[in-house]
Amino acid sequence: MELPRTRTPRRRDVLASVAAVTTVMAVIGVINVLSSNGSGTGITTPEPTPEPIAMRMVGFGHAVIAVPKAWGTNASRCGIPRRDTVLIDDPAAESYCDLPRPPDVDSVELGTSPPSGYEVDETFTVNGVPAERRRTACGTDDVCWGAVGLPSLHVWFRASSSTSAGEVDQILARISILPDRVGVPSVRLLDESRSGTAYAKHLQELGLKTEFRTRTSVVYKPGRVVSVSPPSGTLLSPGETVVLTVIK
Repeated sequence: MELPRTRTPRRRDVLASVAAVTTVMAVIGVINVLSSNGSGTGITTPEPTPEPIAMRMVGFGHAVIAVPKAWGTNASRCGIPRRDTVLIDDPAAESYCDLPRPPDVDSVELGTSPPSGYEVDETFTVNGVPAERRRTACGTDDVCWGAVGLPSLHVWFRASSSTSAGEVDQILARISILPDRVGVPSVRLLDESRSGTAYAKHLQELGLKTEFRTRTSVVYKPGRVVSVSPPSGTLLSPGETVVLTVIK
């Protein structure tokens, strides 16, 4: 009796089988990628890096603080900030109206004397200059504030926020001393006479030059400073000129 012959696989059948297995494995690989990445691309996209906030410096003398460039200057009503702002010789602060502060508004005010309610809770140094700190506290109106004073330089920084107490601390952490820069000082350093001669002397002691211009007035006495250019808080290099407008 003759046994049946065993069929030998043809080459094309073997190749077809290999191709089929390869296709199945490729499909499985795609499925694994989809399940691990959660998308159809199979590519993990890195998280975008946040853009750094552009800053500007303002100050009196060599004491300065960095604030975002997007902040306004004296953007207030009756001394109450209406948006993020730095307050420097704010003319609106002279008037009073019972306005609530909007939510999520941060500000810092530059002064030549301690702000109202200021108490020294701790002392430290800023770039070697003695400093004092009023710790941040929040009121019943949800506005938080704290302050740093540099008594030897006659400069105080009062930061306030309706965002959080942490925001106040971040603002005050940006105070520094710049020996090679000079912030145009406030005329509030002067007594009630606001003498142009006394202010010019103070500017010269800081290393700045002065130029006088005059105007007439039926309200103020002769010699009184009525404006300075560039305005208070602007940082200059030693030797630059500040223009004083005084009553003739």
